[in-house]
Amino acid sequence: MAAQRRLVLASCAVQSIRNLQSVQLEAAPRLNVISGENGQGKTSLLEAIYLLATSKSFRTSRLADVVHHEATVASVRGKWIETFASGPILTRTQTFGIEGRRRHVTIDGERIKRLTDYATRSPVVVFEPRQLSITTGPAAERRTMLDRLTLFTHPSVVEDRSRYNKALKERQRLLSECSSIRAVESELEAYERLLARHGAAITQARSEATTKLRVAFQSAFEEIAAPGLLLEASYQAGGCDEEDAAAQQLFEDRPKDLRRKRTSFGPHQDDLYLQIDGHPARIVASQGQHRALTLALKAAELRCIAEARDVSPILLLDDVSSELDPERTRALFAYLAKTDSQIFLTTTRQNLIVSEELARGERRDFHVVEGAIQSA
Repeated sequence: MAAQRRLVLASCAVQSIRNLQSVQLEAAPRLNVISGENGQGKTSLLEAIYLLATSKSFRTSRLADVVHHEATVASVRGKWIETFASGPILTRTQTFGIEGRRRHVTIDGERIKRLTDYATRSPVVVFEPRQLSITTGPAAERRTMLDRLTLFTHPSVVEDRSRYNKALKERQRLLSECSSIRAVESELEAYERLLARHGAAITQARSEATTKLRVAFQSAFEEIAAPGLLLEASYQAGGCDEEDAAAQQLFEDRPKDLRRKRTSFGPHQDDLYLQIDGHPARIVASQGQHRALTLALKAAELRCIAEARDVSPILLLDDVSSELDPERTRALFAYLAKTDSQIFLTTTRQNLIVSEELARGERRDFHVVEGAIQSA
């Protein structure tokens, strides 16, 4: 599971992110345990690291929400180190800043124009309790997970998704506003050709990513979940990976779509279908099994990104000890001990985090109180 390169966040400085007004963190290269009561700023610190790495938040789509209520500008600055099994050590400084609705990102002082180039430079995977809905909630959340993975396995598909979504929005508009297909036939044909072209690329990328994810997912689930459960994961495509066939299907669906006022064919209908012992996991899995499924998906995401980019991603675990029983927590840590990832873990119960194998002697403990962080 080890990649050729290992990524470490050596230090970061946070200004005005949530309730973290001014925070400095010198991190351990392996395990960093961040403890404190609820509402003190533990999750905000993980969010700041995620912002630094990706330019996005895992808690909100509105970046203005992350800025401290008494500030107009917020920022995170961090020093990253990439180490090799043998050879040179690479270092870089990245900064993320937000002012109003505008965000600014730099690497070693240079502005980065394409956010996808910035977001894939220092890969990070996060687990937080709300992500339990990945396995219990709507298909859109599983599509989002697949798209995070294709960002690394098929970077060019980001542009396909953007163009697909714009064409889909326009086709939806035509379906909503018109009463006769004949009146908008030429416009429909133009948008359907775009949907077919970019949809086929999305379908192919997600299908290939799922093939890679499935192997790692099943392996992780066997170790994290209770033994004896049979897991199956399959990609259910809402479209197809052949452009002409997709265009033909969109053409044939016009009467049906006009009645329903929505597009019924395409990757916006995709799903990652999960089964336990031959039954839909969304329906039959217990709460504990859903937790194990979600953690196994994140572990699989970690492994697939490491293989795609040949670098071990940073792992952020938010309050994981409250979501698993002690046995599953130990199983998770035993699995993670096989990776080379640097880990940032928050908890309200510091005494539960006792895995020496996971830390490998490289551990630092921090305590958060009212947005201030100190070594524990």
